[in-house]
This record gives sequence, structure tokens and C-alpha cells, in this order.
Amino acid sequence: MAQEHRIPSREPFHAPSHGSFTANKIRDGDRYELSEGHYIYCAPAGESHARHNVTGASLLDSDPDVEWSGVDAGFSPAPNTLCAPDVSVAPPPPRTKGWIAGVPPLAVEYAGEGKNEDDLKIKINELLAAGTCFVWVVRLIGPQRVEVYTKDARIRRYSASDTLKAPGILRNPIPIQALFDRRAAHRATLRNLLQREGYEDLEAVLRAGIQKGKAEGRAQGLAEGILKTRIEALLGALAARAIKVDGEIHARIRGCRDSKQLDAWLMKAVVANRLLDIF
Repeated sequence: MAQEHRIPSREPFHAPSHGSFTANKIRDGDRYELSEGHYIYCAPAGESHARHNVTGASLLDSDPDVEWSGVDAGFSPAPNTLCAPDVSVAPPPPRTKGWIAGVPPLAVEYAGEGKNEDDLKIKINELLAAGTCFVWVVRLIGPQRVEVYTKDARIRRYSASDTLKAPGILRNPIPIQALFDRRAAHRATLRNLLQREGYEDLEAVLRAGIQKGKAEGRAQGLAEGILKTRIEALLGALAARAIKVDGEIHARIRGCRDSKQLDAWLMKAVVANRLLDIF
């Protein structure tokens, strides 16, 4: 979600201090997450957050090893917890009503203007504690960078020139630049989509096209050679029978690409005395 903040008790619609709310009380479409029974309000996304969110989601979803991904998908690892990462990558969940049980192996959060850092830290800790392997925090303010959180490990920070890996979740490394720039994302997405079709990259497609063209060229050359032989045989038979061929018939013979038709004409030509007996 774009902007998140915990609702304190002084606000009109607040979660009580004892945190009695549960995930089943939140409906699909409600702008709330849940942390230890407390509501966290999630504001609509602004232009920058929305644009980067869809760019990253499309890129991750295209990875050849990804079978399911979601945007703002609600995961509930416990009755009093509901997390909705900006982008999630997970095994295909059951198609049932209600929130997705557990947490995604990979969660991505875009942190822009208005992001509550305290709530973000709580969300990261809850995801990791429940089983998330990687949480990527993409920083939209300041230099382009990504923070990587894993359980029982120090935070790793990467710049725009680096790449990210998620072993066992993504097949291909993700250029960090592609999480910010649409053109870079499109290049990486193209690579992923080609791999889904059995090609390593665009160069492999070009090589396959050249090889196919050569093979088709050889086959076409052979077929053309066979046709040419039949045409010459037919014209030779007509000449041997002293049957005069006018320009129209000559063009018709030369333009024919049907081997069976040429063979039929040839069989008639060897016994015919005039063109009308053949054509």
C-alpha cells in the first residue's frame, strides 16, 4: 500500500488498545491491514507509487519460475494479522474466499512520500517472522536504491547499478534499475517472456530465425529445382512433338507451381498432337 499509518485511539475510527480486531472482520476492498489486532490505514496510491508498483509487479510476474504474483494481496499468517505487500510472489494459493493463509516468500514494498517508517518496520518483522524469505523495500525518495531484509541477517542495501536475486523464487536476477525505469523493466520482461517460450534471450530468437530461414531456403530451393525439372521436361516433350507453344501457354507453364498438374500435362504431351489435347 502507498501510505500506511496505525490508527491511534484518539481518532474516531480506532482499534482499541488491546488489539481485539481479527482479519475476518476486514472485507475485501477495505483500506486496512492488521498488526497484532490493530488497524493500519492504507491510503490510495499517488502517481509515482502507482506507476512504480505496476512496473515492478509486471516484471516479477514475467519471471519464468513465477506461477503466481499479486498486487496488494492480503495475507493472514495469524487471526490478528493481515499484511498486503505492494507486490507479492508466492505459490498459487487456493481459489477460495477470504484472505490468503500464510505469507509470500517474496514481498516488495515501495516506500515513497508519506510512508510510515515505524509501521513499515513492524510489517517487515511480521512478514519475516511468519516465513517470508525476502522483503525488498524500494526507496522512491532520494537516490534509487533497494533495501533487502531477510530473517536473522543484517539489512543489505543496493544501488541502481546492482541486481537482486531471490533463489528458489525467481529464476533471473532483477536489475534494480528495472524497478524504477519502465524501459529497463520492459527489456528484462522481454527476456523473461522469451525464456517462458524456450528461448534464452532475444539473440537466441534471432539465431533460431536465421537457422529456420536457411532450412526453409534449402527446402524451397529443392522444391524449386524439382518444379524446374518438370517444366523443362514438359517444354521438351512439346518441342519433340512439334507442338507450337504460344506466349500465353508458355507463361502458364512457367508460372505453374503444382507438381501434379505439371505431371498431368507431361503425360498428355508425350502422346498429343495439338495444344488443345493438353490444356
